[in-house]
Amino acid sequence: MKRNPVVHGDVKDPSLAPQGELRIEWASREMPVLQLLRKRFARKKPLQGARISACLHITTETANLALTLKAGGADLVLCASNPLSTQDDVAAAMLEHGIPVYAIKGEDGDTYYKHIRAALAHKPQITIDDGADLVTGLHKTKGAITADVIGGMEETTTGIIRLRSMAKNGKLKYPIIAVNDAETKHFFDNRYGTGQSTIDGITRATNILWAGKKVVVCGYGWCGRGIAMRARGMGAQVIITEINPVHALEAVMDGYQIMPLLKAARIGDVFITITGGLSIIDKPHLQSMKDGAILANSGHFNVEINIPALESMTVKKRDIRPFVEEYNLRDGRRLYLLADGRLINLAAAEGHPASVMDMSFANQALCAEYIFRQKKNVSPAVYPVPKAIDQEVGRLKLRSMGINIDKLTREQAQYLESWELGT
Repeated sequence: MKRNPVVHGDVKDPSLAPQGELRIEWASREMPVLQLLRKRFARKKPLQGARISACLHITTETANLALTLKAGGADLVLCASNPLSTQDDVAAAMLEHGIPVYAIKGEDGDTYYKHIRAALAHKPQITIDDGADLVTGLHKTKGAITADVIGGMEETTTGIIRLRSMAKNGKLKYPIIAVNDAETKHFFDNRYGTGQSTIDGITRATNILWAGKKVVVCGYGWCGRGIAMRARGMGAQVIITEINPVHALEAVMDGYQIMPLLKAARIGDVFITITGGLSIIDKPHLQSMKDGAILANSGHFNVEINIPALESMTVKKRDIRPFVEEYNLRDGRRLYLLADGRLINLAAAEGHPASVMDMSFANQALCAEYIFRQKKNVSPAVYPVPKAIDQEVGRLKLRSMGINIDKLTREQAQYLESWELGT
């Protein structure tokens, strides 16, 4: 493949590019929908001249999205959406493709925000976020939101919560499409992707046997459903904690134990937070846990486990394995925190399988095309993915799998649309 010369960016080691290139190619095998879109984008250039800044996990799957956007004519810059999720070889390979990348695995907080500012310096017309850091960065920078800013997309539940709060309070200054809420995203990415990759990350970090473990899943949204399903599939005894009565009722009917977290804290072996909230595992829970309990988070930010509270109870800590930190408490108990409370599936593993991200990132590519075509015709708010885009992603995925489905006849469609049922 003919590529552009190396461009400016900030990555760990440019010499890792060949390794990253092979891994990107391997992931593309499982991303047929994005491949189909890339071919069309290369022919029709629907994003010609669009300046896009994307704050995403720098993985092989993200690389395939970036190459699709670039094929469509976009002028693209990438930065990381989490300090521990970057795959350094992939970041280096993106530079080889002429896409500036600002991301280093394990970067400190100052470097992380410096990289976000570098992506914002691109003066994007379109933002792509996983956690809303670019959007909030633009809103906090005086004069950054100009007439050139058209809109953006948000990839994750946590980001959508932040953005809807901004919209509700009249602070959101440009339209955002909630890609996270697309059926072809959250039904599959959140449930199957997060479910498998979270279990994978914890297994790689700890090498525990899941069978027989009491696994406490905090939150039974789409991600929590997926984690619970996979943990049970590995033989674990799964306990769900919830604040939403409908979600709790669903978990009961799915066959899980439901109880308050304070009660679950006394019996759990592994705790997994996946809510998007603050201090879900708090000091009273930490005080109740048994010796040897493992704490992991698969929510976007590392605030779901109250790490300052854990620190305040600790007399000594040490690294036992990569991504496993042992906290020795004053009463002699030991608790094990994984990946500094950050996204365990991306910190200790490789994130979602490519075949799942194929649909999520196809939504991103098509929504970027949609936003760029709309220009400034949409008022500031958080919008759902247009149904036609969601359906198109599903149709293309089925096509790539060689699966055909039925279609309504004209008479059937008319029957369903008629209020005079039975006539």
